[in-house]
Parts: sequence; structure tokens; C-alpha cells
Amino acid sequence: MTAFKLPGLATSRTLLAERAGKGLRRKMWLAFTLQVGAISLATMFGVYVASVVLKNILINRALQDEASYYWQRHGEKWPTYIPDTFNMMGYVLPNGSDGTSLPKSLRDLKPGYHSLPKAMGGSLVYVDDKPDKGRLILVFKQEQVNALAFWFGAVPLTFVLMVIYAIAWVTYRFSHRAISPLIWLANQVQSWDPKNPDAAMLDPTKLPVDVQGETLVLASSLHEFASRIDTYVQRERNFTRDASHELRTPMTVIRMAGDILMQDEQLSPRAVRNVQRIHDSVRDMEALVEAFLIMAREGDTGVPDEDFVVNEIVLDEIEKSRVLLENKPVELRLIEGAAFTLHAPPRVFAVLIGNLLRNACNYTDSGTVTVHIGRDRIDVKDTGIGMGADDLANAFEPFYRGGEQRQGGHGIGLNIVQRLSQRFSWPITLDSTPGKGTTASIRFPKAQPRDRHAT
Repeated sequence: MTAFKLPGLATSRTLLAERAGKGLRRKMWLAFTLQVGAISLATMFGVYVASVVLKNILINRALQDEASYYWQRHGEKWPTYIPDTFNMMGYVLPNGSDGTSLPKSLRDLKPGYHSLPKAMGGSLVYVDDKPDKGRLILVFKQEQVNALAFWFGAVPLTFVLMVIYAIAWVTYRFSHRAISPLIWLANQVQSWDPKNPDAAMLDPTKLPVDVQGETLVLASSLHEFASRIDTYVQRERNFTRDASHELRTPMTVIRMAGDILMQDEQLSPRAVRNVQRIHDSVRDMEALVEAFLIMAREGDTGVPDEDFVVNEIVLDEIEKSRVLLENKPVELRLIEGAAFTLHAPPRVFAVLIGNLLRNACNYTDSGTVTVHIGRDRIDVKDTGIGMGADDLANAFEPFYRGGEQRQGGHGIGLNIVQRLSQRFSWPITLDSTPGKGTTASIRFPKAQPRDRHAT
């Protein structure tokens, strides 16, 4: 079973409008914001790393050197002084001392480097024990470390950060100005009516002065392209209008002449059959031309939309198709399980149902052709020759005819049905079994229920 559906023009334009909000301006602003954020994070991380390095490496090393220098002078019998400066102070405990003379926060520290929490003073402490000399405790003010980290880390990095911000902002403004013509061009093209694009606004003589370079080339190319499309659309409209008149007129004359001939009682049975064949062929040609003209129009089908009851048109098409089953043991039946209305061109619906019925009648030699009307669907089921997997896969291809070709078909009936179903969003499926028949099902998503007894 194969289903077909074509998104409508409104859906495509809705998707385009949604994506337009994600254009170059937004992407550039997002890139600028991400760049600024990344630089800010990198700067903060740099300041933090500088503070850690200063505190845990440089100060630690400096305190170790101070301790080594103190013990060196102490061992050489030089006059030694306990370190006591603005940033650092020291304590010396001889061997065997209980340390009660030390501040409480320093009494229980083990040898090594320590960073005291704020509750204990927040200082950086280095403890160095010499078994033969005693214990040296050096205390460095952490406030000074923070000040050094600020003046030698945060301030320079903040200055660099501001310079980078300024450069990034200037770059953003220049980039924004550079792509503004392209954004203007995209907005102009987006505002076009697909059925009647206004190419005059892209005339090179009417473009803003800042539209230059590649944007000017693109605008000129779009102007030429849109102008050619407008020419093609006008040519298509002229063709469909002229073809509608010039083709229908001779067919109407032929049909009326056939009707007059059929009323001639002097015609032989053979002549009557020939006139009837002419009449049937004219009817088929009228339906074919009608379908071609509907599909040739890009947007407007050329026929008005209106509310109609599908049951009435189906019944009319069934009556028209009965002549195709003359001299065949085939019963053409209608089962009305429901009734519903559609808001669409009735002639389009008639062409679609008529082609399905003609196809079913042409490929059915005996049995039945049944049309079932449901709540929102129509099934055309026959007991004809059916189709195999290959034929079913290619059934909607133009001019494709199955393994057992029949007289009276053109090979485009199902292709017309498919294209009309796509145009009006009426999904169609085919289900077929060789030797048992084919079922064509059309679903109408916007069907409106109707009382079958209503007048």
C-alpha cells in the first residue's frame, strides 16, 4: 500500500518564517555574546590561576627560602633576628618548648606549608623543624597575596579584557554593516508573493547605495530570474486560458453533432455504435482536458471552491461510467455508508473520481465495481485483473500501463489522480492482488459530516 501527500504552500512559508528568525543578525549576535562570555570566563580563570600560583607556589617557595636563610645564619653564629616585617613575621621555639607562647592557631601545625582558614586568621604559614635547633614558624599575611593577585593579575587582565571587548564590538559593528545589504535583500525576497513576485524592487536602478559587490550581483541575478519567472507565469496563464476556450469549443461541437446524429432513426446499428464511440471519446477527452488545465495552473485551479455533497457527484460519475461496462458481466454498485461535504472545486473532485471509475471499469471483465462512501473516505474496489508488486509500484507513473494492457486507456489516469490528490491534500492509497482486483482509497481530512436524508 502506498500513500502520497504534498505539503501545502502555506506550510512551506510558515517554515520559512520560522527559520528567518534564525538569520545572520541573530547568528552574529550569538557569536559575539559567546565570544565575550568565553573571554570573560578565560579572564576569571586566569585571575584564579594566578592567585593559586602566587599563593601555593611563589609564596611557599619564598617562605622556604626565608627559613633556609634563617637557619644558615643561625648555624654560622651570625647575629640572627626573628623575621618581623610588614608582610611577614616569625616565631622560633627551642627544642622541648610546649609552644604556649604561640598564638593558638599556630600551636598544632605540623611541619610544612599551610593556608589557614579565615576563622583562624587566614594567613599563609610555613613550619620548619630542625631537630638540633628548634622550630621556625613563618607567617605571611594572605591579604597581601590577594592584593598582589589583584594588582598584578586582575587589573592587567581587566584592561586586556576591555580592549578585547572594544575590538570585538567594533568587529561586530563592521560585520553587521557588511551583511546589512544581504539581510535587506533576503527581507525583500521573503516579502514576495509566490504567485506574483514583484521583481521591480530589485531593479539595479532602485537598489540602495550600500548594495554593492556580491550582494549587487545576487540582487541583479534575482531580478533577472524573477522577471523570467513572471514571463513564464504570464505565458502559462495565457496558455491555460486560450486552451480552455480553443479545446472545449470543438469538443462541444463534436458532442452536439453526435447527439444530433444519435437522434437520426435512419442510422444503421453499426453507425449508431460508431457515433456512440465518438460520443464516449469526446466525453473522455473533455475530462482529460479538464484535468490537464487544472493541473497546469500553479496556484489557482481556475474553478471556484464551494461546499458540495460528494455523494451527489459520485452518483453522477457512476452513471457516466455505466456505458463503459456495456456488453460486460460487471455490476457497478454504490454503497453509501455515510455522507459528507467538501469545500473544494466540485469539477476537480469529479475528474478525480471519474478517472478512478474509468480505470476500474477498463480493467474489470466480470464481477463488480463497488464505490463505498465512508465518513471521510471513498473506496473504489473492483474484481478486475489486479496488479503485481512491480505494477503497483509504478501505477502512478505517467503513461505506465500494466502487464496486461487494455484498450480505451491512455496510461495517465492514475497519474492525474495522484497529482490532484497531492494538490488538494487528499491522500490516496492503492491495494491490489493479481487476479483478485484493486482497491483505490482516498481520504479527505477536512470532510464535514452530512445527514444523508438532508435536502
